[in-house]
Amino acid sequence: MKRELINRIITNESEKEEIIKKAKELKKIKLNPRQLSDVKMISNGGYTPIEGFFTKKDYLSVVNDMRLSNGEIFSLPITLAISKEEAKNLKEGELAGLYYENDLIGVIEIEDKYEYNKEEEAKLVYGTIEDAHPGVKVIYQQGEIYIGGKIKVINYIKDKKFGKYELLPFETQKLFKEKKWKTIVAFQTRNPIHRAHEYLIKCALEMVDGCLIHPIVGETKSDDIPAEIRMNCYEILIEKYFPKDRVILAINPASMRYAGPREAIFHSIIRRNYGSTHFIVGRDHAGVGNYYSPFAAQEIFYQFKEEELGIKPIFFANSFYCKKCESMGTEKTCPHLAEDHFSLSGTKVRELLRSGEIPPKEFTRPEIANILIDWWQKK
Repeated sequence: MKRELINRIITNESEKEEIIKKAKELKKIKLNPRQLSDVKMISNGGYTPIEGFFTKKDYLSVVNDMRLSNGEIFSLPITLAISKEEAKNLKEGELAGLYYENDLIGVIEIEDKYEYNKEEEAKLVYGTIEDAHPGVKVIYQQGEIYIGGKIKVINYIKDKKFGKYELLPFETQKLFKEKKWKTIVAFQTRNPIHRAHEYLIKCALEMVDGCLIHPIVGETKSDDIPAEIRMNCYEILIEKYFPKDRVILAINPASMRYAGPREAIFHSIIRRNYGSTHFIVGRDHAGVGNYYSPFAAQEIFYQFKEEELGIKPIFFANSFYCKKCESMGTEKTCPHLAEDHFSLSGTKVRELLRSGEIPPKEFTRPEIANILIDWWQKK
């Protein structure tokens, strides 16, 4: 089902001037980096069909049923949290200015102001109430009140470091048309692409016209590799190991939630809006620690009809390098025992980097390994 992209970015100069003038008299809401990411994704159409931060009606519907109150699929709540003290000065039915680092980004039409149960949201969305989970920790640390309402953006701030890669959904859709791609697979990542990831992308490329490598550059965990290092890795990998006319690299401004299965659905919705027709879902998609079973993110897709979701998931088993096959594979393609399969945990990779050892070529390309070692040692 094709959806018209939401556009909440005001380009009409007279309307922008009117909002700027009006904002001088409005109460202010200061956005943190994660909230700014959400404002960008709402306004550019990446979160289509939503037009603003959730009202209580949509919030409860999504948290409980993974659907908006109108019945449309949406798996994660997009909320604007503020403190009780800040909320005292804000009234339903009025406009408020949205600011980031003292810059006016836009305004919100306040439709709803409501309290919520932090533990209940954590349990239903993340499947745990432990604050060791990074997504749950955010909920516990944020304000006690949600502000809901449609937004208008007058100052869309492109990423300062990766602006040339920040293609908005209508721009990627246009680019796919220009390339005459009818089928496009999207690959979600918050890490450097290692050999197993490369294998999944290349397998998918055998089935479609092109690939959108779409890394998240919004907030991630403190121990995740920084976006600038990852982008350097992606650039080199595409330059040396992918057919350049069949791969597009563009950033995703959203922040990671680490919500496992629910976030897999969320990521697929975003990539649908960017124009992709297919979406790679591998092992432990958007997972963290041991909070989700390895293939829970694939199983959740069976709860929804593909035509309603608007994008086709492509499921992959755990991939590895087989010493006997002397190639990448999965349990579906390799007949050998687990002892012949080579894979490294994130902990083991960090140990190698810390000691200055190059991770083996069976795990990652040497050019990528050199970038990671250089970053780790400087760090």
